[in-house]
Amino acid sequence: MWDWLFELPRTSPVAYTLGLLALVCALGMALGNVKFKGIGLGGSGVLFVGILAAQFSQPVDRQMLTFVKEFGLVLFVFTIGLQLGPGFFASLRADGLAWNLLAAVLVIAAGILAPLLGWLLGLDSAAVAGLFAGASTNTPALGAAQQSLASLPEMTAERLALPALACAVSYPGAIAGSLGVILLLKFLFRIDPVEEGESYAAERRRAIKPVLRRTLVVANPEMWEIFRRVEDQIVISRLRRAGEIEVHAALRDTKLHAGDTILAVGTEDLLDRLERLIGHRSDEDLLAAPGRITFKRIVVTHRRALGKSVAELGLENLLGVEVTRITRGDVEMTAVPSLPLQFGDVLQVVGTDRQLHRAEELLGNSLKKLNQTQFIPLFAGIFLGVIVGFIPLVIPGLANPLRLGLAGGPLIVALVLSRLGHIGGLVWHMPIVANHAFREFGIALFFAALGLAAGDQFFATVLSPRGLVWLAAGLVITLVPLLAVGVWARGVMGMNFVTISGLLAGGTTNPPALSFACNLCRSEAPTLAYATVYPLTTLLRILVAQVLALVLCG
Repeated sequence: MWDWLFELPRTSPVAYTLGLLALVCALGMALGNVKFKGIGLGGSGVLFVGILAAQFSQPVDRQMLTFVKEFGLVLFVFTIGLQLGPGFFASLRADGLAWNLLAAVLVIAAGILAPLLGWLLGLDSAAVAGLFAGASTNTPALGAAQQSLASLPEMTAERLALPALACAVSYPGAIAGSLGVILLLKFLFRIDPVEEGESYAAERRRAIKPVLRRTLVVANPEMWEIFRRVEDQIVISRLRRAGEIEVHAALRDTKLHAGDTILAVGTEDLLDRLERLIGHRSDEDLLAAPGRITFKRIVVTHRRALGKSVAELGLENLLGVEVTRITRGDVEMTAVPSLPLQFGDVLQVVGTDRQLHRAEELLGNSLKKLNQTQFIPLFAGIFLGVIVGFIPLVIPGLANPLRLGLAGGPLIVALVLSRLGHIGGLVWHMPIVANHAFREFGIALFFAALGLAAGDQFFATVLSPRGLVWLAAGLVITLVPLLAVGVWARGVMGMNFVTISGLLAGGTTNPPALSFACNLCRSEAPTLAYATVYPLTTLLRILVAQVLALVLCG
């Protein structure tokens, strides 16, 4: 009765492959959601279910698995790049630069340790790049290494399977090792993670200058003209003329007179300076004063506004309204006239109801567009990523040119495009829910195909002397760089434990370690350092994995 089901691998190999992949993804995600003391395998649960499924299922066509694996990897790295791009370039300043340098040390140290251990232990050179990827739980690095090895003419199918096997063997040890290092640093330096989390939050609050509003009575109007020539980060949003009752919108070219009452918007130090120059403070709230003036938050979604600054749009002269604040992501700032607007920016606009309605039409304010995934830019970006990924980079000393591949090319293109925001009418914006969905879908496909491809040899390998050596070597590659960087960051640089734990998790692209750090600190603050170093870490690991593959096996 069920004979047709068991005949599927022969009668309909595509249906069989799709069904098996879906089953592996479903069971793997269920396994990944199982947590012990807040720690779970996450998406990597799919890898281990795929390995197990390969022991009991009919073999799947290798070309089909290769396509699924590479397609899943492209989706994963491209959506990661779209999300982290704007913050990544901003992070290459101040603290973010130091964090990325430490993360680079993690990568380079592991890149030196892997071939050194391979030479000392007599490991097959094709397995070394897999150990490097598995010891840092970095699947894009594994994909890059496999692509480089596949380009070598004398590489056999048996050796091509070694990186995935070595990665799968060392992967669980890397997760456990990362958690162990974070705990060891906690005890070594007698750290209270919760206290460190609270201290970190207080420090961040002090560093962020909130945007405030203040009512001032003008005594020296000529000083306002001088002040605004040298300082464009303060805005006057409302004005009541001396002797009048009603409040009006104050535009940037509005002339002030003695006795006028204004509502100024800016940071506290700028408001203090303005107050000393032009008059004195009033306890009156002009927001509650009579008049037809109101304000509205308007989202920039129309392409005519993208890339233009507030000054270039000329809303004051065109519509008679004033933009007082701009919110981008989680950051609120005064409306600096020269700041180019991006898709999704939220503008606080002051004017009459009629004027605000016209401003909405100009700026877009479409929640539908804001929550809509733009597929044309998505596919155009992936196309560019594939092209960039296969541009040959000739490095002296390497037999074959280096390529960013399907892991590095789409990631770099996504970082750049998300930083640009748009090119003409193409907008590289993806709602966070859609981004997360594509990312999880992509990594699940990658892990499922990887597990099914490597699973038929996994248990025979992991229980063999060779597998135990791989496991031990992977632990060394994981632990030594993490301990060295962690001790240096705390003992020499005096870095907060919140930052260190997020940096170590991001430097090994290890979501379970991030989750563990957040639980220890009872805060989501480690996510900042994790997201800051993740893009550069991934790019470096992709490049180092390719160099290892080409130098050792080329």
